[in-house]
Amino acid sequence: MDCFHSPYGRLLAAPVGVLASLRSAAVVGVEALAVIVEVDVSFGLPVFTMVGLPDASVRESRDRVRTAIRNSGFEFPGHRITVNLAPADIRKAGASYDLPIALGVLAASGVIEPRLVDGVVLLGELSLDGTIQPIRGVLPVAVAARREGKVAILLPRANAPEAYVVEGLKVLPVDSLVEAVEALNGGAGLSAAARSTDADLKVGTTNSFTVVPTFRSAMTDPSATSQRDPEPDFADVIGQSMAKRALEIAAAGGHNVLLIGAPGGGKTMMARRLAGILPPLEFDEALDCTSVHSVAGTLPPGTALMHHRPFRAPHHTISEVAMVGGGSIPRPGEISLAHNGVLFLDELPEFDRRVLEALRQPLEEGRVIVARAARTSAFPARFMLVAAMNPCPCGFLGDRRRACRCSDPQVQRYAGRISGPLRDRIDLVVEVPAIGSSVRSAVHNNGDPSSVIRSRVVEARKRQHARFGEASQRLNRQMEGGEMAEHCRLDERTTHVLEAAIQKFCLSARGCDRVVRVSRTIADLAGAVLISSEHVAEALQFRFSESSPGVRQP
Repeated sequence: MDCFHSPYGRLLAAPVGVLASLRSAAVVGVEALAVIVEVDVSFGLPVFTMVGLPDASVRESRDRVRTAIRNSGFEFPGHRITVNLAPADIRKAGASYDLPIALGVLAASGVIEPRLVDGVVLLGELSLDGTIQPIRGVLPVAVAARREGKVAILLPRANAPEAYVVEGLKVLPVDSLVEAVEALNGGAGLSAAARSTDADLKVGTTNSFTVVPTFRSAMTDPSATSQRDPEPDFADVIGQSMAKRALEIAAAGGHNVLLIGAPGGGKTMMARRLAGILPPLEFDEALDCTSVHSVAGTLPPGTALMHHRPFRAPHHTISEVAMVGGGSIPRPGEISLAHNGVLFLDELPEFDRRVLEALRQPLEEGRVIVARAARTSAFPARFMLVAAMNPCPCGFLGDRRRACRCSDPQVQRYAGRISGPLRDRIDLVVEVPAIGSSVRSAVHNNGDPSSVIRSRVVEARKRQHARFGEASQRLNRQMEGGEMAEHCRLDERTTHVLEAAIQKFCLSARGCDRVVRVSRTIADLAGAVLISSEHVAEALQFRFSESSPGVRQP
């Protein structure tokens, strides 16, 4: 059989008794922790031993590493090889350790000088032919590497755009094991190159690390946003002015919204257009979103930063773990993938009760904590919940065109699938009636397009950022009790209207607070400094009537 030859020649006799130490990383939650890969080649029977709490996918790397080294033209040492992944109390999972282990074997064999890998973080999955496959979680690893003072990161070429976001970190993208060896053997000046990069670029800063300014400017460049793929427009929605107004209020204040109506009314159509009226992602928001999607493996190849707010629409058969995150090795769920975006739950009563109840705490706190025996992981989950449901099991309660076939107990049981505490966390409830043929023909009067609505939403959010501080990025939905007392003062007439509504509709204390928060958002959309009775009256139109048997408008 013909053998492949490396430009560095084949090793006829590998040195023994050599220890190589390399740097890699493990992603826990959305944070990266440093991992040291130690490779020792010593006399003894040819055996490949791996310690340091590796899981099955890491233990399988022995065969991938051995075959990739041979198929790349290098000779695999016929001695005892011991690989230690430290620290040993962190479980190592995934195939991203293939490349550092292979390079550690070559460094211990003399192909690479061990000093050349000092300060370099190594990541990559190996194929049997020596090519390097993309991996998950590169952006958190690059951030952690820069924070710990590393000068370079060597990684698959497909993941390089994520690493380029971090300033002052030299990125070495490679496609194969041979290229990785060439990059390291020719990289004696890594530290000098990184220092020159720092000197040549003006540094932009975030709370924890530095970023390349060109990526920051790309987030706010109007020409960049104008070249995006066309999005669904609210101008396509016929009628439904009440529902469109509710979605505009929700977008302005980050409120949760529930759409109730018969099939064919356009609930899903409008929900899918909500992301198009949200303001563009801020740079820090884009970093958070990109980190979550990078860890989850849903980031498109070649993507540096996400420019679109996420829109997630899981099926109603989704499990609790898939929704909130978790697993033996915690991974982000749908609520984290919708971070800084929209989570759309169509046919809300059809979701499992445990799945819906698991949303209650993340809706309040904006994050989800997954606790396991070994470690606890926290995932961001600040999302807008948009839900849609029929008014009854058959879907035609209150429809003038078709009679409802459901009995009152069936309607009550159907509405009871959504618990009171979860309903209390929904700020806006709007009825979406079916569209008649006469309204359907009035295509010329569809209302404002998404671009006009987005401009009003952006202005309202600017007022909120000025109120809470530009750095906080908080919205009216996140106001606490003290802030509400300061920013949501009501005059005597407005207070009387609210107190009457509390008595009539049996609003809970949380429900009353949510009415006030929505009123503050309506005032922001109107450019008003103070909340008036008109703002409160409009907010009360979008609340549950808890005294009624079903889910109906008050």
